[in-house]
Amino acid sequence: MKQINIITLGCSKNTVDSEKLIRQFKEAGYNIVYDRYDTDHDTVIINTCGFINDAKEESINTILQFVEAKRRGKINNLHVMGCLSERYRDDLRIEIPEVDNYFGVNDLKEVVNGLGSRYYDNLSADRVLTGPGHYAYLKISEGCDRDCAFCAIPLIRGRYISSPVEELVEEGRRLAAIGVKELILIAQDLSYYGLDLYKKQMLAPLVEELSAIEGIDWIRLHYLYPANFPMEIINLMKNNPKICRYIDLPIQHISDKILKMMRRSHTGKETRNLLALIRSELPDATIRTTLIAGHPGETKDDYNELVNFIREFRFDRLGVFPYSHEEDTFGFINYKDNVSEKKKKSRTARLMKLQQEISALNNKKLVGKHLKIIIDREEGNYYIGRSEFDSPDVDQEVLIPKAGIDLKPGDFTTVTITGSSEFDLMGEV
Repeated sequence: MKQINIITLGCSKNTVDSEKLIRQFKEAGYNIVYDRYDTDHDTVIINTCGFINDAKEESINTILQFVEAKRRGKINNLHVMGCLSERYRDDLRIEIPEVDNYFGVNDLKEVVNGLGSRYYDNLSADRVLTGPGHYAYLKISEGCDRDCAFCAIPLIRGRYISSPVEELVEEGRRLAAIGVKELILIAQDLSYYGLDLYKKQMLAPLVEELSAIEGIDWIRLHYLYPANFPMEIINLMKNNPKICRYIDLPIQHISDKILKMMRRSHTGKETRNLLALIRSELPDATIRTTLIAGHPGETKDDYNELVNFIREFRFDRLGVFPYSHEEDTFGFINYKDNVSEKKKKSRTARLMKLQQEISALNNKKLVGKHLKIIIDREEGNYYIGRSEFDSPDVDQEVLIPKAGIDLKPGDFTTVTITGSSEFDLMGEV
């Protein structure tokens, strides 16, 4: 059998695309390996990211690594797909002609056909999971209709296209049938789901139908845009124990001036009111956000307003990215990138240091409490797990001494929290 090595870079949406691609090739009889950086393979497919400069650089370096392997005869065929290829396909063909084919973000069928195989339409909802197997990402839409000044996603992935509810429920059932217990719903904007297809927000009805699937214990929601937040989700989290009390709400900034320059659809006051409402209605929920430091026009006063807000609101989880001046975006065309790289990095670091202090104090309050934990993996003498308040790869974990206890990935157990650090917990069954 021919062997295909599929390398996935970037976000969980790319992971889903790669998993569907693996299923197609396995059906055709190929031997598939995943994320292998040794170079003795017949064919390599690199699923790239083209979102920000660091991600683009990683994608280019990975392509060049396998171009060199091809030059040395270690691989026979090299194909590139995904966001970088979608965004810069013509340039890449000129700059790196050693790649056999470049494919875009929605070209799964073309990738399969381009390698001389057949695409199986009846398997479009099937995947081969590349993670632990007890959780899976469920991509509910493609693209984005927002016009944020800093973001290239609409340029890369196009307009917002919701997947039909019945197709997503069927995919959820198939995932449950292969052992998935936690569904993590992803999209560029979950809040918008259904508006294009059903002319109304449909996230809550979708989540209700998914929660009825036997075998699914947790449903987690990622990337809820603050404007037009689907309020029905709050009641679902209150009343349905399968819906994780976890709200990922990327606010990006709090200064009205910067939010307007970012072309966000929410003001600082609206953001504060929404967050206050969520805290009031779901006091035990985890609220996660992402911020951008050093956006064009961000003054010391704008930045200090953001720092003070973070200190005041005390997010449970927080990520910060230095602003990246992305080609062809509104910000790139209309704004001068006038905050120095040094200042962007220092502002990012200061926010993360503040969050480290907040997280340490929040975690201390958990000592002595009991949490339901899902086990993700084993490491040495510990089981590593998460509560409903943490998402894999991006949030904190719970370390549980094995101490003669027999657990395996995907098992649920209740632990008593015995210790804490800034970004991790210790617990005992």
